[in-house]
Amino acid sequence: MPSPDADLLLIRPLGGSEEETTGIYLPLAFAEDKPTSAEFPKPVPADLGDFASARLLYNAARLSFRSGAGPFRSLAKLSFRPRPYQMVPLIMALRQGPDPVRLLVADDVGVGKTVEAILILKELLERREIDRFAVICLPHLCEQWQAELRDKAGIEAVIIRSNTQARLDREVPGHVTSVYQHYPYQVISIDYIKGDRRDVFLRECPEFVIVDEAHTATKPAGAQKSQQQRYHLLHKLAANPKQHLLLLTATPHSGKAEEFSSLLGLVKSSFETLDIPNATKPQREELARHFVQRRRADVEQWLGEDTPFPTREPDERSYSLAPAYREVYIAVLELARHLTKSAQGLGGGQQKFHYWTALALLRGVMSSPAAGVEMLRNRQRNERPAAVESEATTVPDADLAADQANPVLDSDFGFEGDYTPTQVISRTDFTSSQQVKLRELVEKLEGLHGIAKDQKAAETVTLITQWLREGFHPVIFCRYIATAKYLGDILQKHLSKVDRLPVRVETVTSEDPDEVRRLRIADMADAPLRVLVATDCLSEGINLQHLFSAVLHYDLPWNPNRLEQREGRVDRYGQAAPRVKAYLLYGKDNPIDGVVLRVILQKVREIRKATGITVPFPEDSKTVMDAVLTAVLLNPQPASPTAVQLGIDFGESDVVRRQEQKVDSEYKAAVELEKKSRSIFAQNAIKPDEVADDLRLADEAIGNPAAVEAFVTQALPALLGAQITPHATRTGEGKGYTLYTTNLPVELQVYFPGQTAVPVSFVSPTPSGHHYLGRNHPFVEQLCQSMLANAVYRKGKAPARAAVLRTGSVTVKTTLLLFRVRNVIAERATRRQLVAEEMLLWGYRGSPSDANFLTHDEARDLLFEAIAGRDPSSPEAHANFLTRELDRLSDLETAFNHVAEERAENLVAAHDRFSQMVKGNRYQIVTPVLPMDVMGLYILLPLLQGG
Repeated sequence: MPSPDADLLLIRPLGGSEEETTGIYLPLAFAEDKPTSAEFPKPVPADLGDFASARLLYNAARLSFRSGAGPFRSLAKLSFRPRPYQMVPLIMALRQGPDPVRLLVADDVGVGKTVEAILILKELLERREIDRFAVICLPHLCEQWQAELRDKAGIEAVIIRSNTQARLDREVPGHVTSVYQHYPYQVISIDYIKGDRRDVFLRECPEFVIVDEAHTATKPAGAQKSQQQRYHLLHKLAANPKQHLLLLTATPHSGKAEEFSSLLGLVKSSFETLDIPNATKPQREELARHFVQRRRADVEQWLGEDTPFPTREPDERSYSLAPAYREVYIAVLELARHLTKSAQGLGGGQQKFHYWTALALLRGVMSSPAAGVEMLRNRQRNERPAAVESEATTVPDADLAADQANPVLDSDFGFEGDYTPTQVISRTDFTSSQQVKLRELVEKLEGLHGIAKDQKAAETVTLITQWLREGFHPVIFCRYIATAKYLGDILQKHLSKVDRLPVRVETVTSEDPDEVRRLRIADMADAPLRVLVATDCLSEGINLQHLFSAVLHYDLPWNPNRLEQREGRVDRYGQAAPRVKAYLLYGKDNPIDGVVLRVILQKVREIRKATGITVPFPEDSKTVMDAVLTAVLLNPQPASPTAVQLGIDFGESDVVRRQEQKVDSEYKAAVELEKKSRSIFAQNAIKPDEVADDLRLADEAIGNPAAVEAFVTQALPALLGAQITPHATRTGEGKGYTLYTTNLPVELQVYFPGQTAVPVSFVSPTPSGHHYLGRNHPFVEQLCQSMLANAVYRKGKAPARAAVLRTGSVTVKTTLLLFRVRNVIAERATRRQLVAEEMLLWGYRGSPSDANFLTHDEARDLLFEAIAGRDPSSPEAHANFLTRELDRLSDLETAFNHVAEERAENLVAAHDRFSQMVKGNRYQIVTPVLPMDVMGLYILLPLLQGG
């Protein structure tokens, strides 16, 4: 391998991993360590076999490569074959050299930003442009990132956060200052390093940093301390001009212009003040070099390759309040309106507290009886002395409200906001008569538990039962922890079985540690029917598409950005189900649900259906609060059963209509702004044909998923006597196989311990319940190595390294040669060297002296398409044919070397073409490793007359 030191010899087995690289310090080397030339032995008559198995040898060899010959260095070391559109951010990143990579990838939810980030990361590592990296993410995403890096790129990264720091510190040598310096590959909780540890991290930060869910670290419009600390961390990180920085988010624009501008400013400081809709052409072109954002429609058919996304089926499901629940709602509404009325004329902070209290009461009580009880019980525990009946209620320290985030509404990234807002209620003074009403409400709410009096829960049981029967696995999102627990208990009681199949119900909230959440979800994989009840602690960044296929919004989100985040957990690339459900559950006689549904959520879905994009709600969530306040609490209509039953078309007063028109006009303006902004994005500057040729060459050099499937399904029965049979999967999920392990050798059985019939698949998205077998799966790697070893050492049944056959595919004697080729290429400027391996098919018609040589494509077509015909020749005659041809190989040394040098020149041309596309470095050829290894020799004879 290329070495940075002339005295250090780096060696690695062919097809070996980075971990198998060994260094020999030549001045201290033993005599037996002296390197000598080695090559594979040439085929001999003992290697004669079935020509059809030669295809297995070709595939086994190229699938075992880890240093592919194409200009994309990382592809041979990935466990997946990226979609063509996922290569675009990689090209954008490489085009920025020699400057540091600064890129904002803002593709829609579920398009595959993690895959795109891993591609960039792995490519930079393989090109030796970086040695260390850190992924900065939200705490609950650390394990997911660690697993993605391991599974997709074979990278073992350590997680650095509060519960791992002490253990990692003990492993750091004394001469190293911190974990950030010691471990080259890191996944770090942003909340762990945003405060006191920030300076240490910034001082010893790896040269390449990925920031996931970057919108949670923008400059906050309010005074949220946590977001401020996150932003200051990234702001200081971005200030380092040598820092590589890759920002990922599906929601770059939450509707707040200041936060969006601050996110752009992390990429390049001048972008923070850029007025995108009115930017000049050079400004827009510069931004386009650093910013990519694509809708699903942009990538579903790109470069002639279909990318299967599920069809989202959005809908609504309604319920009516039971009489007892309606009575409670009317009582709460009267109390809330009284609070709102009494707030008029108070100071800004006091008025806000009254409004928040009124909204919190209504939202909590209508979420579930359990949430209402928790809210009011906590109020009673912290009960203040009753205010005098005639006095206006006051709020101590109410002036603080102006600087606090609204505890009732949903934040743009409210993954921890699932507690009922009891604090604001506790800080509000109630009169003595109001306190009596609150105690009465607690008693009434406690009597509403269960599906007999809670029609919201009853309707959910009915709907979820229907979905389970249809084959869907639902996730139910609740706003509050108390509601999630309450609903989870009800579902466990009433959904223990559906059509005699057991149902697994789990409840996950922010009370659970991250590891507990992850394990609880993973343990559901084997359940035939499964239901997950969760709060918004799972609504962002978490991948749920492999286990779940439907979303029910048990509580309507009051921030429309949350709607897309929730549904994006299951509606994303990798979802094997052809359809996913996404339902909104609302109360027909609940005016709060009516205004949120009609004024906000339905508009979001209409825009998404018309444009294919999710537009962030304009400005801030205050618009939502104003709409609810105006329509429900400030509406002059009385709180009577008649008013409650008005449903979605409640209160068509002028004030309500004006509020709705205001929201509608703001949203339309946001849509137009979004359309203008998206016109600049860089996917429009990268054409498919810039990627097509190099991807095709990469597929040929290292094998694509179809080659893996052909190799495994043919090698197992033909050479090992093992059985692998296709089977049907659910419509739209792709082909599946059952692999029977009984006849597998021990070294292959170990990958599926204790299993005799294993469902496997070679496609992505992988059908549910199947193991994905990609080219870098240990089972496939071991099978390739076994086939190659058996062929070279003639052990057991093995692919044929030689064959003689008669076939109708040729009219003159044609000889095919299978070469294993190694080249070393280097950048002219840096002298950085790269090793490139590939299988090269070559050959000639007639005698070598005729110089009628085959191209690689001609030889490949013969290898895969020639069919053996009738041949009366004896095995001895075949051996003689082969021996004569082998004797001629020495005469072909010059031709062989010419083939190697020509192929090396083609590689340099490919790298040059690519390097000019991405940056100005020029490559030069370093003498190819000669002689090339002859892995196979096959003689094709024309059919005998009449044969």
